[in-house]
Amino acid sequence: MPSLNIAFTDEEMEAVRAAAAADGKSLKQYVHDLPLRELHRRQFVRYAATFGEQHATEFDDAFPDEAPPAQHQRGAEAA
Repeated sequence: MPSLNIAFTDEEMEAVRAAAAADGKSLKQYVHDLPLRELHRRQFVRYAATFGEQHATEFDDAFPDEAPPAQHQRGAEAA
């Protein structure tokens, strides 16, 4: 099974250990889960942004006083 050796400063390692403990995970499990969690977060954000764009007109119709009407064009922001 592939593995990585990742270098951390002493301060970074202490912060990672504290974060792992706060999550109730071993250091190894915590570091393993981080990139997978980030992958899932990015997928969710992409889906949510697409969903929002696809349903912007419906939202504008349902809540006309909530915000200015959607532009219906994707802006320069990135997910």
